[in-house]
Amino acid sequence: MRVVIITESFPPDVNGVAHCALQTARHLAARGHDPLVIAPAVAGADGSDESAPCPVVRVPSLPLPGYPQVRVALPSRKVAATIAAHRAELVHLASPFVLGVRGMAAAAKLGLPAVAVYQTDLAGYARTYVGAGENAAWRRIRTVHSAADRTLAPSTAALRDLEGHGVERVRLWPRGVDTARFRPELRDEQLRRSLAPNGELIVGYVGRLAPEKHVELLAGACATPGVRVVVVGDGPSEPSLRTALPGAVFLGRRTGADLARIFASLDVFAHTGPYETFCQTVQEAMASGVPVIAPAAGGPLDLVDHLRTGLLVQPRDGEAVRTAVATLAADPQLRAAYGRAGRAAVEGRTWAVIGDALLDHYAEVLGARTAVAA
Repeated sequence: MRVVIITESFPPDVNGVAHCALQTARHLAARGHDPLVIAPAVAGADGSDESAPCPVVRVPSLPLPGYPQVRVALPSRKVAATIAAHRAELVHLASPFVLGVRGMAAAAKLGLPAVAVYQTDLAGYARTYVGAGENAAWRRIRTVHSAADRTLAPSTAALRDLEGHGVERVRLWPRGVDTARFRPELRDEQLRRSLAPNGELIVGYVGRLAPEKHVELLAGACATPGVRVVVVGDGPSEPSLRTALPGAVFLGRRTGADLARIFASLDVFAHTGPYETFCQTVQEAMASGVPVIAPAAGGPLDLVDHLRTGLLVQPRDGEAVRTAVATLAADPQLRAAYGRAGRAAVEGRTWAVIGDALLDHYAEVLGARTAVAA
């Protein structure tokens, strides 16, 4: 099958959209298909696609004002020309918003089926960044996804949101996790001593440091005796978070084996963002055998089994986060039990399993198109 993956982000970017697009391309190539990726150009990253599993075509882009780590694609005729030149049979749209809109239009013009993957809570971001525009964001989402043959939602909460806002033909497609890379055996006592030299309980956050993530909710954990907060990631909120989280260790962006070692060396993983359509870092923590604290909203509702693999807390409630940290800090046996249960819960969620499920969605969409044509 010849597939063009049009994504708003792709490595070397580090985020959920980029990671999922990469894993999709890898799986298609591994199963003998012929994928091609179209993504925004990344400043200063010449040659960065050499390790990609398939050809990558970059289109001109500009940095998002106030958040230069995020690139926004500019209008380009290259999208339609690339789809046609690849002789695509299907177009895969990863978190379509700007570049994906052009991809959708090109697919329609060429008469190709399109599968759109919903990954970003744009309405939540609108509330966070401008305090308005939520309805406009949903109009944009509805327009883009309604044009697709099928929309894939990463969680039941996201699926309900899409259907509640008038998007049709929605199916559930979660995310995989690399259970070989993320595993409890990577726990590193030397690393732990460097992060918490006095033997403190290590509570970690991994992700972008941006306003919508509400990492400042870990302030109560920072103030808890015997707790050391470790923050992994970068973004525009880092300067303010260094002030808001006194005593926290900021490790910057980490990837690959280094990140897996950090995950496994945590005692507790705490995610604070209330707008996650899935939340891949929760799965990575669970695969690492680490108990999870997360808001009872969005994607974590599917991932965290409350009182079995971790604790779900009231969203945007710093005191609830502090209380959950204190609960786990006081009970090593409970932490161990949650960690074991979390690992067991994700062992069957490999990217190979999830990738094969995606191929099933492709087959159904192509079959439906064939039936209509007949």
